[in-house]
Amino acid sequence: RQGEVFFKKFGATRYVECWGDDVPKGVLTDFYKATQAREDETPIFSWIEYPDKATRDAANVKMLNDPDMGKMELPFDGQRMFWGGFEVLLDR
Repeated sequence: RQGEVFFKKFGATRYVECWGDDVPKGVLTDFYKATQAREDETPIFSWIEYPDKATRDAANVKMLNDPDMGKMELPFDGQRMFWGGFEVLLDR
């Protein structure tokens, strides 16, 4: 929840965190392999919505330069986290 404060402060309109409760192990790849999860770990999936890409890009810069962000303790191994930006193809 600590992250939510920063994301919303810098323009996020929605912040969602999800605990994996039905995450199958795949043959070629899956969330476990992508994050190098150990047997005692559960994948977590989250996303942040911004009104547009410009707001998201500006928020990323602001967060990197915010001294309070550096003080935040992550409840997970941030080196195994991965992220990206996506353009909406369909929203019904």
